[in-house]
Amino acid sequence: MLDPILSRWLDVQAQALDVGSCDPQEVLPRLAEANVLRIGVPKSQGGLGGDVAGAVEAIADVASHSLAAAFVCWGQRSFIEYLLLSPNERLREQLLPDLLSGKLAGATGLSNAMKFLSGIETLQINAEPTDDGWTFNGRLHWVTNLRKNGFVVAAAVEHNQGGTPFIMAIPDSVAGLQRSRDLELLGLQSSNTAALGLEGVELSRGWLLHEDARKFLPAVRPAFLGLQCGMAIGLARRSLAEVANHLGSSRTVLREELEALRATLDHLVTELKQGLLSGRFTAEPAPLFRLRIALAETAANAVQLELQASGGKAYLTAHGSGFARRWRESAFVPIVTPSLVQLRTELARQAAL
Repeated sequence: MLDPILSRWLDVQAQALDVGSCDPQEVLPRLAEANVLRIGVPKSQGGLGGDVAGAVEAIADVASHSLAAAFVCWGQRSFIEYLLLSPNERLREQLLPDLLSGKLAGATGLSNAMKFLSGIETLQINAEPTDDGWTFNGRLHWVTNLRKNGFVVAAAVEHNQGGTPFIMAIPDSVAGLQRSRDLELLGLQSSNTAALGLEGVELSRGWLLHEDARKFLPAVRPAFLGLQCGMAIGLARRSLAEVANHLGSSRTVLREELEALRATLDHLVTELKQGLLSGRFTAEPAPLFRLRIALAETAANAVQLELQASGGKAYLTAHGSGFARRWRESAFVPIVTPSLVQLRTELARQAAL
């Protein structure tokens, strides 16, 4: 359960967060004050303890109020997970306290890398070695949680001279890093989503998250995708709750479909948590890909059922703003990287082997 203060704030600001009229700098501090970012983080590292399944539920709880806020939460919590799995203890000690308190924004930046892992895309940042690190050039076209008053982004990097791709943490204060204006999205506008350009960015080995991207990416992919699934789970739960609220004598015909969707969602969530906690998805990513697809489809079906349950009211501005926002949110879930098309392409490739 979310902190009631955060729940009320998200409900009041949900529309503003979607259309961009709420200051995006407010989101992380609100999440941090409610301790959402500490769930699933070991107590020895400043967290509340628990596991990644608890973090998935936390993101789902946020998403049931605002997918824009949940998108930010996913980016922040994913970067925290990268630090927890990184062998760079000094960097973890340096960054983790400010990430957990919401003082520093963490951006995943690994969407391109996850596509690279599946052979869909080449890495977009390259490096030339220097005496104590590297010089970086390239571009990340879509990154969330690039807060204007302080962020650090994770990125996978290709060696210009060959060698193993690696993972870096890149702070916003470094010379040569350029943040674009916020991307003009159809929704989720208060999410600090922008592009990053790197031109002659110099960093030492102290910012290295992992020296081998091909080992690190499969290790973090279950959390990356699992936490992402929290967005679809929360959206589906909220729409199904709205359906239940609208059911009356004239719409009892929808009850059977409501119960079927609830059962499907509960089953998928159970499968997701079991796979995450058992570690199965590290060696066997295909079941996780199928769960991500199924959860996105369930969220879309839930929103469509909400439309039927609401009737004409959903199309009236005065009554349907919440539904209209959830409809836009449901359109985002299938395309956030890795998109459903990319996941289906990878599943087809694996089936052909």
